Amino acid sequence: MKLGSKSAAALIAAASILASAILASSGCSELSPANVRLADVGPDPTTEAAASGTHSPEWRKMLGEFHDSVEPQLLALPGIHGVKSAFMEYTEPSIATRLREYDEEGFEDVILVPLLLTVSCHSFDDIPTIIGAKEDAKSLMMLESERIERYAPQARVTIAPLLDFSLLLEENLPRRIAALSQDRAREGVVLVAYGDETYDDEWERFFARLDQVVQEETGVAVVLHCWCGHIVRYSKEPTQQAIRQILSRHDRAIVIPVLVARDKFFQDEIIGGAIEELREGSRVAYVADAILPDRKLNDWVVSIARETQAKIHVGESDREERSR
Repeated sequence: MKLGSKSAAALIAAASILASAILASSGCSELSPANVRLADVGPDPTTEAAASGTHSPEWRKMLGEFHDSVEPQLLALPGIHGVKSAFMEYTEPSIATRLREYDEEGFEDVILVPLLLTVSCHSFDDIPTIIGAKEDAKSLMMLESERIERYAPQARVTIAPLLDFSLLLEENLPRRIAALSQDRAREGVVLVAYGDETYDDEWERFFARLDQVVQEETGVAVVLHCWCGHIVRYSKEPTQQAIRQILSRHDRAIVIPVLVARDKFFQDEIIGGAIEELREGSRVAYVADAILPDRKLNDWVVSIARETQAKIHVGESDREERSR
């Protein structure tokens, strides 16, 4: 580390409806640009969290509130000396903007923590391409068409593992279902998510497991999942089909958005619009809410930042030992 260089800092970046991320960085770097590492559990020691952006003021507001709530906890970690927020697309500050700021401030390592439900093109292709760590043709076309800036930082970037939302959701979803339930034995639940057609099999496995866990935890008659975006090209029909299936056998359907934050388009126009068109009245229970706010998400971000920072420190010690 250079004399007078700064230690770790953290940045929160968000994706449209699914992702938000937290960046932590440390020290000045003499490494070449876009020196990107992946942690053992995912991406490597230095993490920078990144997600996609959004046109939704509600999403941006929710991310800002999440930033404010988790920043003190991150700054309390040894070696973390700054926290910022960023968006992957549509909205400033962008990931490129924040990485450039970290370079200008003299940080050496950046911890990128994507807040994503499960694997997606955002995590495997888009974010690494934005930070100059990958040259994915499809992502490059997307970045160019949407005018998303790429920036290869001087700081070392470690992309953390994807958020382990499964454990978070095992508590988050039953709590939200309980608030809407009247008679669980006569009710079914519809979990509505965004999805990623490139990783459709992974998303199906993820939600098949989640369906089972939620049914066991809540005692409802049945749990189904469906998509409101990407895989189904922003269609109301999957939500309507799942609700019809439940109402054909049970008294009520409880509809839960499995989306990180609120977005008027998804929660109101797609999901809410689908329910309104069915005209089933009190037989469908729905609140246009989201996973956030949830203190468990704060806990996970702090935990993964601590774990990643520790790996960075061990890696630096090993390099120093080998250089002797």
